[in-house]
Amino acid sequence: MNAQSLLRRSVLILGVAGFLVDGAYAQAPEPTQEQLDIHNDKKDVRQDKRDLAKDRADRNADQRDINHDRRDLAKDRVDRNQDQRDINKDKRDLRKDDAKYGVNSAQAQADRKDLHTDRVDSNKDQRDINKDKNNLTADRKDRNQDQKDINKDKRDLRKDRKDLRHDRKSK
Repeated sequence: MNAQSLLRRSVLILGVAGFLVDGAYAQAPEPTQEQLDIHNDKKDVRQDKRDLAKDRADRNADQRDINHDRRDLAKDRVDRNQDQRDINKDKRDLRKDDAKYGVNSAQAQADRKDLHTDRVDSNKDQRDINKDKNNLTADRKDRNQDQKDINKDKRDLRKDRKDLRHDRKSK
């Protein structure tokens, strides 16, 4: 038996098998409208579950961001308050040095430099606080929107499950 005759037989067998499969599909009944409704409802339920899981993950990530921003805000406030205490101390030192050594003394100039540095730090910390407040507000807004999405997806899921039960019962 040569390769050419083996190839012919293989093609002939595959052709007959294809006709048999095609005949089996031709005899299969078309799905009814109820079966299509049930199938679509099952698909909707699966999609709603996926949407719900994604929205929950988004909400949880936003909550983590909120917690992080709150910690940052607290740390920045501590820094700003410490800088304000430093400013007040430098002002006291400056008044003492001005009275003791004079306005243009080296000690007074050093206190003025310290005072300037502390004010710069305090201003920087206040800008950080303002940024953290804005981030916190945006993260809360995102989290609240994600919670609304979760609630909507829950309603959709309940509705789709109800439709599925109704379609199965009426079948």
